[in-house]
Amino acid sequence: MIEAIATGAVIADKGYDSDALVSTIEATGAQAIIPPRCNRNAKRSVDWHRYKARNLVERFFNRLKQFRRIATRYDKLASRFNAFLHLACAYIWLL
Repeated sequence: MIEAIATGAVIADKGYDSDALVSTIEATGAQAIIPPRCNRNAKRSVDWHRYKARNLVERFFNRLKQFRRIATRYDKLASRFNAFLHLACAYIWLL
């Protein structure tokens, strides 16, 4: 799945720190921003400023999940779901 998406960087948790995944990411030309695990012998360098922005995105999705209508997808039509998603994003942005 990583090979199919064109991106400049892949940001992930320590749980995704494996040599196979990092080499796959770098083979596509993207930068792997994954902190090394504590038991890794050769530590890789990480761009901590870009990794810090990941937390903002995670907190935003967690706030979206607080809206029951979005979390359970009650709307049958995609257009109605999308409309409420825009409304919820605007509400979060205003807070």
